[in-house]
Amino acid sequence: MKKIIIFITALYISFSFSSCADFLDVDKYFYDMLSVDSAFSKRVYVDGWLSNTYDYLKKDNLSEMNSRFMWASDDLVSIDGKSLQNCNYSANSFPIYEDLLRRAYECVRKSSTFIDKVGECKEMSLEDIADMKGQARFLRAFAYWSLLRTFGPVPLIPEHGLDVSLSYEELSLPRAKFDEIIDFIDQDLIIAARNMPTGRTINNFGRPTRGAALALRARVLLYAASPLCNGNKDFFNVKNNDGSQLYNQEYDESKWARAAAAAEDVINLNRYTLHVVEPKQTVADYERPPYHEIYSNENFPNGWKNIDPYYSYKYIFDGTIRGSQNPELIFTRTRSVDGYGVENFFNKPSIPKTGKGGNKIGVTQKMVDAYYMNNGQTIEEAEVTGYYVKTGFTATANDPANMNGAPYMKAGVSLMYSKREPRFYASIAFNGAVWECQSSSVVSEKNFQCWYYRDEADGKLGFKEDCPLSGVGLKKYYNVEDSYSEGGYRTNKSEPTIRYAEILLIYAEALNELTEGQTYHAKTYNDQDVEIKRDSEKMREVIKPIRMRAGLPDFGNDIYDNPRNFREKLKKERQIELIAENSFRFFDLRRWKDALEEENQPLMGCNINISKDDDARQAFYTPTVVTSIPKIFLKKMYLWPFPTAELKRNVNLTQNPEW
Repeated sequence: MKKIIIFITALYISFSFSSCADFLDVDKYFYDMLSVDSAFSKRVYVDGWLSNTYDYLKKDNLSEMNSRFMWASDDLVSIDGKSLQNCNYSANSFPIYEDLLRRAYECVRKSSTFIDKVGECKEMSLEDIADMKGQARFLRAFAYWSLLRTFGPVPLIPEHGLDVSLSYEELSLPRAKFDEIIDFIDQDLIIAARNMPTGRTINNFGRPTRGAALALRARVLLYAASPLCNGNKDFFNVKNNDGSQLYNQEYDESKWARAAAAAEDVINLNRYTLHVVEPKQTVADYERPPYHEIYSNENFPNGWKNIDPYYSYKYIFDGTIRGSQNPELIFTRTRSVDGYGVENFFNKPSIPKTGKGGNKIGVTQKMVDAYYMNNGQTIEEAEVTGYYVKTGFTATANDPANMNGAPYMKAGVSLMYSKREPRFYASIAFNGAVWECQSSSVVSEKNFQCWYYRDEADGKLGFKEDCPLSGVGLKKYYNVEDSYSEGGYRTNKSEPTIRYAEILLIYAEALNELTEGQTYHAKTYNDQDVEIKRDSEKMREVIKPIRMRAGLPDFGNDIYDNPRNFREKLKKERQIELIAENSFRFFDLRRWKDALEEENQPLMGCNINISKDDDARQAFYTPTVVTSIPKIFLKKMYLWPFPTAELKRNVNLTQNPEW
């Protein structure tokens, strides 16, 4: 039967979609005069079709990095996330997620059409066709993944289009079962991995590879194995109109083995490694982690003797190293994101007003407290030993009281920020941190110490809260050259959409959840049988390099051998290592079912109403509720509501519970 499919040539057509466009029925628009057959008659048209399909990865929420969910958890604070933090939204509001439905399903349908028709192009080799089909499958899987993690089970579009001879009611599709969607995504990514190359030329950097498909597969399967989706009886009433349950109510431990095997596939490519740099010869020794009798004398990955932990982590994000030269980067959307991405979503909003930035992204006190001390102790442990202090300030930039914190701290900085692990200084803009902004031509806007005290240039002025609401900023994507001042410029940065450290964390987490002594059999992407079981040494092999890169001692056997202890450390490691990446914290707390506890705590920060000149300036650092953004989490918030307008269009679509 006849099928109607969208086609846009990216080079020639520009169209603005209505916010109430139908997502799940037949298309009501034709965007050029080419028939589907002629659209695949020439290589140039085929390239245009696939390029346009990539367009759907660009903007808010289908992108891993641009989602407003980034501001909706317990680690970062932005006024842009206020309605998400306090559940001030409903099925009738927040149209941005109606846009997510539209864009994702357009991506699905364009990808499906491409997979069906690209083989008809006589100007392409079989190898090119296989590769491009793999890219389309990756994009389709990415679109379904974006929908699944947001709304839960969604309708699965038939692979070969919709029959336009059917009535509107017959075209309306019910939600597919969660496991069915996971299997569909899994199969798409397996086929994509088999057909795409292991690497790309620089001109094609940003297109997925075999590693990208396998890495996304590991991410998706970890989500499927997690408590939210694996035997979660709280989802007993997520059903279709016929009463069929969309989530399996029985826990299946083998799903963790499946996720571990998927991560192992990426590791076994032997293509990716953690990014490290050699110690800076021009920097004094006091910048390195404190001496450790084991790790200070061993080369990476067994120690940090031959690497610089601070710059090894920092350079991944700040543009110092190009993405194409970063051995840790598995997939990135590059810079073709039309004003979105790292610079406008993170960098500009993070830079203080003095550097002509947005000055509005805050880091919560909970996140600040999550970082380890530079000797590997938690702040709770270090407070007992006296290594962590909450009061007092540095007298000079080289105050001995800093004890290895001196390179990152000038005079007047709270000692609570001293002696922290290198990732802290690479990511957190504490009160009194230096912003170099070296490209600025304005002397007063270079190498300034940024203060978030009340009435300071970058602090709260009057009743305006145009500053980080927690009194702590974000520095993760900032480069010392970056400035929005006169004459200033910014370094180009590669978005860390998927990087190798995440895969190592996935592998360790999945192995940890397997019952000791239980062996599972799983299939690799190329259909080889592998045995998967909980293995403390394999867990150590992937977690230890992350710790060494951070200049922190490895965990002891009491952690690796105890699933409960390791789970606690693993969650903390993800929180720190992956801050401000891909809304990880938002979705981690949900997939672990920790959000009901962790996100029902008020957002805490410093007291931004305290002046630097106050005799009691220490009070600035007293943990204070961020009153501008009330925090609440309800069970229904584990899944996003479908827009009411879409429920009216699709009579077979059911709403998520309590919405």
